Amino acid sequence: MRPLRWGLVPSWAKDMKIGARMINARVETVHEKPAYRRAFAKHRCLLPADGFYEWEQAKDPATGKARKQPYFIHPENQQVMALAGLYEYWRNPEVKQDDDPAAWLTTCTIITTEATDTAGRVHPRMPLALTPDHYDSWLDPRHQDPDELRALLTQPAGGHLDARPVSTAVNNVRNNGPQLLDAITP
Repeated sequence: MRPLRWGLVPSWAKDMKIGARMINARVETVHEKPAYRRAFAKHRCLLPADGFYEWEQAKDPATGKARKQPYFIHPENQQVMALAGLYEYWRNPEVKQDDDPAAWLTTCTIITTEATDTAGRVHPRMPLALTPDHYDSWLDPRHQDPDELRALLTQPAGGHLDARPVSTAVNNVRNNGPQLLDAITP
């Protein structure tokens, strides 16, 4: 296991800023899109997560204005999920020495699918969690046939998901801590 930077930067990208737009990849097109095609064939990963955030479009009862309410969505049984992901190595052209740690950036993206269960009430898409029997095949770099790989992604892990409203403090990436998971009354 190793840390990855969220937001896939393809190896051919001229600038790492492209990663900000590539935080997730749709399962329906991940094998076709130029930004993801190489990673889909050769650089697949599992991203462990105990849950994820999604935002529901809601109307503020006091003002009548639209607002986004964040929810923490997690397995009912509190198990860790293995989310299907892709990763890439990106070489920073501004760093001259290959052996300089700043020369290389390892980035990732999460594969998303149509939302199911409770998650579908909050948002139409969600990260795709794989079943344990697909872990080895998904991670095996020898498997490069797009049709075989896509078959692994057709049956997301089952199980009931719970969704609870949480503070809008999660909207700021500078905020961190277990209090962000506390349920609130919207």
